[in-house]
Amino acid sequence: MSHGLDAVETAQSAASVVKATDADTFADRVMAVINHIVVLLSSIALVVASGVLTYSVITRYFLHLSTDWQDETAVFLIVGAVFMSAAAIQVRRGHVAIEAVVGLMSPRANRVRVLLVDVASLAFCGFFAWKSWTLLYEAVEENFHSGSTWGPPLWIPYSLMTVGMTLLSLQLLLQIVAQLRRRNTPP
Repeated sequence: MSHGLDAVETAQSAASVVKATDADTFADRVMAVINHIVVLLSSIALVVASGVLTYSVITRYFLHLSTDWQDETAVFLIVGAVFMSAAAIQVRRGHVAIEAVVGLMSPRANRVRVLLVDVASLAFCGFFAWKSWTLLYEAVEENFHSGSTWGPPLWIPYSLMTVGMTLLSLQLLLQIVAQLRRRNTPP
């Protein structure tokens, strides 16, 4: 058993990269630019989070000072990086997959499996995105804040989660449309 991307999914990703100039829609190209920017920002957020946590350890251990903002700041940065980069990971089909099934199925059955998984994922992520929008709306309207002594507004992490899940849902939708378009196109 190997660890990595499924053979069928990797071949599809490679094929879509090769045809990027002639087959992709405007929406695909826009999402590619958004995903690139988000991955860069998410990478920076993770580095900043590690710096914040390192600062916290140093000030607590050596200076015996307590900081009340570093944990939530690091969590906000990490949560933002995870949710915001989910669509970019989906483009590469880098999310968890059951590899044992791929080897047992024919290429056609694997294409159907990928399509069904994408449709189920879209249903889940679309619902998650919708609920995230309602949670964000409540946080803004009710002026929710964290219960910590620092007490930052909760619209910050909720907005990152909302935008990230919306981008992931859009990415899944684009991949489903591309699969259906390839299916209906003669070879």
